[in-house]
Amino acid sequence: MTLELQGVTKVVEGQVHVHPTDLVLERGTMNVLLGPTLSGKTSLMRLMAGLDRPAQGRILWEGRDVTGMRVQDRKVAMVYQQFVNYPAMTVFDNIASPLRLMGVDRAEIDRRVRETAAMMRLTPMLDRKPLELSGGQQQRCALARALVKNAGLVLLDEPLANLDYKLREELRVEIPRIFEESGAIFVYATTEPEEALLLGGNTATLWEGRVTQFGPTPSVYRRPVDATTARVFSDPPMNFLPFQVAGGRSTVAGMPALADGRYLAGFRPNHLHLSRHADDALQFDAQLVVTELTGSETFVHLDHHGQRWVGLIHGIHDLPLGQVLPVWLDPRHVYVFAEDGRMVTPAAYASAA
Repeated sequence: MTLELQGVTKVVEGQVHVHPTDLVLERGTMNVLLGPTLSGKTSLMRLMAGLDRPAQGRILWEGRDVTGMRVQDRKVAMVYQQFVNYPAMTVFDNIASPLRLMGVDRAEIDRRVRETAAMMRLTPMLDRKPLELSGGQQQRCALARALVKNAGLVLLDEPLANLDYKLREELRVEIPRIFEESGAIFVYATTEPEEALLLGGNTATLWEGRVTQFGPTPSVYRRPVDATTARVFSDPPMNFLPFQVAGGRSTVAGMPALADGRYLAGFRPNHLHLSRHADDALQFDAQLVVTELTGSETFVHLDHHGQRWVGLIHGIHDLPLGQVLPVWLDPRHVYVFAEDGRMVTPAAYASAA
């Protein structure tokens, strides 16, 4: 069972929302669409579901062209950020509603609803109304209604975005378990790199309607093919430092041996430090612009000769704004990108992983 996109595009009133995209999603895989708002995640999911028809290209399901097939005729289920339950119905009836529309007999409905409710840990709540449930239980009810259809493709469009932290963490743990038990193709859209790493599976990074990279999540994170992918798969976004190599000499010390040319050094916020932590650490001076305290960590926003950097520093640090700070960077955590954004050398730690 596979879903294949071949050169699929989406154009709305002359504006390209999805550039030509090729993807193959296999049965029993978790596939994360990671990108900022308006990067094309929802547009791509609507094409996969059959809610929209591509301007160009084909969509194949198990090798069969389903490009023009109605969503009602496909084995697809979709759960949105704004999850919807029928408030006048019990949890049982909410979950059963798509099966009744499909004309499934009563005994089969009962069996499938109870089986899905058990998988979603909703069995004790079957006789309750949705408004009697917690936010996480309501979202599980919406997920159960999607899963009960035995859909081969389950699309989750930022399904946890409106839940509080505790509920998000609870469902982030449960979704991989649900996915493993169902055996369907899961596609999960998120703006959060941390969520992609927690869910595992495969990740497609999106930027301005383009899939910049697709592959196993740890590989995409550790070995981004270009600076755009690295920026998307980092929260806060990856920091960059332009430098030049001329006559074999670099304007920034500690960079690997490179051909003459212009480059970008990239490093994630958690790899900046306020003290020397390695003998070969690179030192820079940067002006402190803003600090953000999270309770156990401090985000420091820095200006380094016009380049805006963010550092994620462990602990609480009360630092005067405007002061120039020495900051250190382990060269093993530095990626090097060509002037056009293509990765030239991965960070040394990524190569060893």
